[in-house]
Amino acid sequence: METDAELNHLHLLKRVLTAVALIPIVLLLVLKAPIPALTAVAALVALLAIQELLRLGEAYGIHPLHWPTYLFVSFFFLLLAFTGSDKPLLAAGAFVYIGGLAAALSPFTFLAIGMHRSNLRTAFPAAMLSGFAFVYLALPLGLLVELRELWSGAFLVASLMLIVWAGDIFAYFVGRTLGTHYMSPRISPKKTWEGALASLLASVGVGVLLFQKALPISTALLHAHLIARRDGLFALQKLPLSSTLVLSAAINVAAQLGDLVESLIKRGAGVKDSGTILPGHGGMLDRIDALLFAVPVLWYYAAWRVMQ
Repeated sequence: METDAELNHLHLLKRVLTAVALIPIVLLLVLKAPIPALTAVAALVALLAIQELLRLGEAYGIHPLHWPTYLFVSFFFLLLAFTGSDKPLLAAGAFVYIGGLAAALSPFTFLAIGMHRSNLRTAFPAAMLSGFAFVYLALPLGLLVELRELWSGAFLVASLMLIVWAGDIFAYFVGRTLGTHYMSPRISPKKTWEGALASLLASVGVGVLLFQKALPISTALLHAHLIARRDGLFALQKLPLSSTLVLSAAINVAAQLGDLVESLIKRGAGVKDSGTILPGHGGMLDRIDALLFAVPVLWYYAAWRVMQ
């Protein structure tokens, strides 16, 4: 019989191997894939995560609207795929209209569908869960696709992921080895303030490195045929260091909050992981929880830059 130390070592090995396999694939997809392909992948990730969230909802006594939710989210991403634009302002504007309209219509759509249930007591909770699933999962992943369509989109999305991943890695290892002051034992028993601080410093460090070296990094990616010129950051002037520090810190804080929010949902459902699709990481929702809150931060910053 395996000891706890052996089980922890096996879990860590699975986690590292999964990350080593996935990170290059995700970065290549972000840098190189056409927008329709990226949209299709984002839709698949959203649907897998929503499936896990609806299953968690069952632990709360909710009877979810499975297929109506999947179809609504699929139609949303289909609209994104066909309304993309190579003009950043149009791309940003299209998402605001499509995403805002979909978010506004979602509760009414799911409530209307719930009217056909034989047990009407289940209609409102199910509609509420489906509406939350759309706003919580589909909208941020849609924002990720739209971020890719903005000027310097590939560089920005890749940087976002590296900043979030750096924070996640340092939080995990520093928290396990040095953490003694627990952040929120009721919600996430293993998260510590030491890990959170290490996460913040790692994200800020990676963010400063990426944005201060954006020109040579973008140039190298362009020469390697991994990005087109519009997808890199080729501005003659670097982003101010103060802006880089604030942006990187804001992304990290949002990512850590996203992680805690998902932990809250799982804790209430009485489960450790949202699924088992990713060895060592749990479910798809476990893997993207930090990105869900971090993506809007960078998207709004990038959209603001486009409008200047």
